[in-house]
Amino acid sequence: MNPRRSDAIVIGGGLVGAAIALGLRDHGLDTVLLDEGDIAHRASRGNFGLVWVQSKGLGAPWYQRWTRGSAGEWPALAADLATRTGLDLALQQPGGVHLCLSEEEFEDRAGRMARMQAEAGNHGFDYRMIRAPELRDMLPGLGPSVVGASFTPYDGHASPLALLQALHRAFVAQGGAYVPEAKVTAATAAPHDFGVETPAGAFAAPRIVLAAGLGNAELAPRFGLAAPVRPQRGQVLVTERARPVLPMPTTTVRQTGEGTIMLGDSMEEVGFDIRQSPPVMAEIARRAALSFPWVGDLSIVRAWSALRVMAPDGLPIYDQSERFPGAFTANCHSGVTLAGAHARMLAPMIAAGALDPMLDPFTARRFDVPRAA
Repeated sequence: MNPRRSDAIVIGGGLVGAAIALGLRDHGLDTVLLDEGDIAHRASRGNFGLVWVQSKGLGAPWYQRWTRGSAGEWPALAADLATRTGLDLALQQPGGVHLCLSEEEFEDRAGRMARMQAEAGNHGFDYRMIRAPELRDMLPGLGPSVVGASFTPYDGHASPLALLQALHRAFVAQGGAYVPEAKVTAATAAPHDFGVETPAGAFAAPRIVLAAGLGNAELAPRFGLAAPVRPQRGQVLVTERARPVLPMPTTTVRQTGEGTIMLGDSMEEVGFDIRQSPPVMAEIARRAALSFPWVGDLSIVRAWSALRVMAPDGLPIYDQSERFPGAFTANCHSGVTLAGAHARMLAPMIAAGALDPMLDPFTARRFDVPRAA
């Protein structure tokens, strides 16, 4: 079988892979996007939808800068995708808050934010710790259990499903080749010469990008790379539609463009189990009702669980293979937040053939203790 040859192959049709594929196509590369299909663990379709900065990068200022950069790219990305596809990504970036339900939570949060500001150095990190009386003017209907919150001006939210659809539409409209039901069954690797076989055909290119989420753990070694990622389950509840009531998102409660209220923020180490847990859902609902008592008057209309893609330290992994140059990997659990960076910052690096030194701290070699020593 003669493979279909192109300039680049991207494995993984979720938010990470689609953003990179679109960026590569926009830089003139004939790009094939291989998507495993609905048998995949689709983290992109279970995403909470935050474009979030304030919780990212404690102890890792390089991650804070990468996240800030991506949030800064989001307005241009959303406008560009709307022009190309006619889809409204429901992007709002009014800033965001992390609510604290006790003095202990408030003091812990204040300490974390102060450390993040100190680590940011000359890059700066604007935030405020806000007490409940002022916060109630910002967030109508705030519950008496809330003692305060942290606020940063960088945060916002968008529709993850609209984003995924827009990335795919724009990629195909730009001439990219989207291939569904294309799980990789075999692969060959040589410097700047890669081949993969799938049920949908064979493909070859001098560049290949592994963006298959949890599937990267198995794929990466075939290309001289490492992706030590694990699943972490998160659960989400969605209420019926309500009148516009939340002017900005919080870490655990946000109002979508359609008016529904999303509740979330569970982090469960249960392997590949995607079942929902009533006790976890009850805790999500309890904290939401403490934050905004009016939530208790709304009916839950949908609920789901999904698996995050987590590295051992929770940070993204970006690498180019030393053994097989031209092979790259991209792994993260923030596909919405980092969409701007992946399409408009990472993809140009891959198109040029080398990752910028700014991404050196994200290499998987950080987990190689003997080598690091």
